[in-house]
Amino acid sequence: MRKLHIILGLSVIAIGQLRSQSDTTGTEDDFSMYNDVDFVDEGAKRYCSPKIEGLSPAQLIYVGYDVQGPYKMRAESLTDRAGNELSGADEMNISATHGLRLGCNIPVISTTSLVWQMGFNYWQTNFEGMEQSIPVGGRNRVIDQHSNAFRTMGLNTTVFKPLNDKQFLLFQGSADLNGDYTLSNIMPLNYLKYSGAVIWGKRPNEKKQWGVGLARTYRVGELNYIPVFMYNWTDAANKWGTEILFPARAAVRRTINPRNMVFAGFELQGQSYRLYKDETLRPEDLEIRRGEIRLRMEYQFSVKDFLWVSAQAGYRINYRYHSDRLDGGKETLRAFGLLSDAPYAMESTLTNPFYVSISVNLVSP
Repeated sequence: MRKLHIILGLSVIAIGQLRSQSDTTGTEDDFSMYNDVDFVDEGAKRYCSPKIEGLSPAQLIYVGYDVQGPYKMRAESLTDRAGNELSGADEMNISATHGLRLGCNIPVISTTSLVWQMGFNYWQTNFEGMEQSIPVGGRNRVIDQHSNAFRTMGLNTTVFKPLNDKQFLLFQGSADLNGDYTLSNIMPLNYLKYSGAVIWGKRPNEKKQWGVGLARTYRVGELNYIPVFMYNWTDAANKWGTEILFPARAAVRRTINPRNMVFAGFELQGQSYRLYKDETLRPEDLEIRRGEIRLRMEYQFSVKDFLWVSAQAGYRINYRYHSDRLDGGKETLRAFGLLSDAPYAMESTLTNPFYVSISVNLVSP
C-alpha cells in the first residue's frame, strides 16, 4: 500500500518532461477538412493547430530497449565535505549497458483552444560484465554501486495553448524519481527532480512552426536554466524537414513515404541519480550527474495502421559523469561553472561506445 501511495503521489505533483511534444503526424491528413472547424460565424476566433504537415507521428504508448557497447569508467578519489578521502581512484570495464524504456502520453483535453496531455515514463539501466580493479585501500564505493540497476520513473505533462491563428504558448514539465532504488524499496518523494519549459511560438503556415523559451533541465546531468529554440519545418514536397528543440535535440528528416521516415541528428540525455540503496552512502547525499550526447541515425516505419517501429543506431559521447552532494539538502546551481565552481565529491570519465535502441510505438492518428 505504501508503494501505491507513492506512485499516486507522483501523479499529483508531476508537471511535464522537457521534450518536443509538438511532434504529430500530418503527412496523411487532409487539412482542408479543418478549414472551417473554428468558426461559428464570421466573427469567431481562429486558433492555430499544434500540428504541421510531415512531422513524425506522436507516440501515445511506447515500449523499447536500449543497449550500449563496452566502455571504461575511470573514477578519481571520493572525498567528504571536509575534503578527506573516502575512497581512492579506481577503474572499471563495462561490457554492456542496457535497459527497458517504456512510457505513454494520453490526451486529457483536445479542443481548438486548448490541448493538454499527461504521460508516464520508466527507464531502467543495467551494467553488465563489470571488471573492476582492486586498488590499495579497497574498491571505490561509488563505482561499486554500479552493480545496482539505475531507474528513472516519473510523470510529465504538456499544455498547448493557441493565442490566435498564428501564435501559441507551449508548457512542458516533469517530475522524475531517479536512483539505484528498487521497486520494493523505493525512494521518498523528496528526491524528485523537476524539469520544465515554457515556449512562445508562431505557426505561420501548415508546414512550419518555431518558438523560443526558457527551460529548467537536467539534460546535461545537473540542474541548469537555459534558453531553448524550437523549429519544426517541412518542405513543399513533403520530402525533407527538421524537428528541432535545441539544445535538447535536433534532427533532419527525410520522408521516403508517409509510412517510412529516416532521421539524422543528435539528442542530449541526462539525469541526476540518487545513490540510495547503500545506506552507508545516504548521509553523504551523493548523486551521480549523468549527461551524454547521442549522435544518431533513426528509421521509423509503420508496421500496420498506427503501430510503428523506431530503430536507432549511433555513438554515445560522455558529457558529464560526476558525483555531487547536496548542500544543505539543496543542489549546487553551477550553470556551466558560471555561478559556482565548487568541487564535486568525485569526478569520473567514461569512454564512448556505440549504441542501438529499438521501440514499438502506438502513435496518434
